[in-house]
Amino acid sequence: MADTAPTAAPLRSPLGQARDRLAAVTRASRGAVRLAELPFLTQLDVRLDPKGAAADAVGLALGLTLPVEPDTVVRAGELTALWLGPDEWLVVAPPGRDIADRVREAGGDEPVSVVDVSAQRTTLLVSGPRARDLLAHGCSLDLHRRAFRAGRCAQTTLGRTQVVLVARDEPSAGFWVLVRSSFAGYLADWLVDAAVEWTGPDL
Repeated sequence: MADTAPTAAPLRSPLGQARDRLAAVTRASRGAVRLAELPFLTQLDVRLDPKGAAADAVGLALGLTLPVEPDTVVRAGELTALWLGPDEWLVVAPPGRDIADRVREAGGDEPVSVVDVSAQRTTLLVSGPRARDLLAHGCSLDLHRRAFRAGRCAQTTLGRTQVVLVARDEPSAGFWVLVRSSFAGYLADWLVDAAVEWTGPDL
C-alpha cells in the first residue's frame, strides 16, 4: 500500500527569490556593500516587569541579562536580546531553537507574555564599508558611529518600511534589518536600487 501520509512542505523564506539579486550587489560593489537574508531566525516577543522576579529568572534561563537601557542590545552565545520598550524585548536565536517554553517555565506564576513571532519577520544583513551610507539613504536616524554604535537597536523606518535596525556588536559585522515578511521583497528591491552608487546602473 502506498504511503499517503502528508509530507511537510519545505520552508520558503520571504526573500528566497531575491537571493541572487542581493548577492549581485555584493559582487558589483566589490564588497563595499554586502546584502544577504538571514532566514528563519527564531524570534520571541517577551513582555514582563523588568523589576519583578521574572526578569532575573528569565535572564538566568536564557543565560543573559535583559537590557534595561533604551535601544540597547545584549548578546550571550547564540542569543541576542533587543530592548523594544520598558517592559518588552525581542529575543533572537538561530533557526529552529525552541526557547519559548524555557522562558515560560522560568517566569513561573509571574505575569509573563511570550509570543513566537518568528514567522512575522525576516532579517536582512547589511554590511560592508558603505553599509551605513546605504542605510542613511532611507533612514532618518543619525547613523554615525558615535550616535548609533555597535550594540544599539531602534524601531524606525527604512525606505518607508517599518523595521527594527540593529548595529551588530562588531563594526565589521554590519547591521541586522528585521522587517515584516510581507514588506521584505519591497525593502530588498529598495536596498538594491539604493546601492546603485556603488554597483553602477546596470545591475
